[in-house]
Amino acid sequence: MTTLDEIFADDRRNPPSERSLPWEETRDGVTVVVEPKPHWAEDLRAFRLDAREYCYYADWSRCGARARFYGHIDTSGDDLLLKARALIVHEIAEGQRS
Repeated sequence: MTTLDEIFADDRRNPPSERSLPWEETRDGVTVVVEPKPHWAEDLRAFRLDAREYCYYADWSRCGARARFYGHIDTSGDDLLLKARALIVHEIAEGQRS
């Protein structure tokens, strides 16, 4: 059986535009979790790992920690990772993943 960490690592082998799971990036001492979007979406968002703030991934890619972050009422990067892990655990339990 494949582990959660292996599933996340396998997804990270894809280019960012083809990933289906959130991933961490760190620049200038700031860690964000990038939220994947459907193929038609232009704007990925990067959520601070430990704060309810986000910026646009294009801005993050260009400016790193100097990107402009906006407050978000209920989501942090940690929240995105926890939700993704819970979804995968549920899919494994339902037999949708092996």
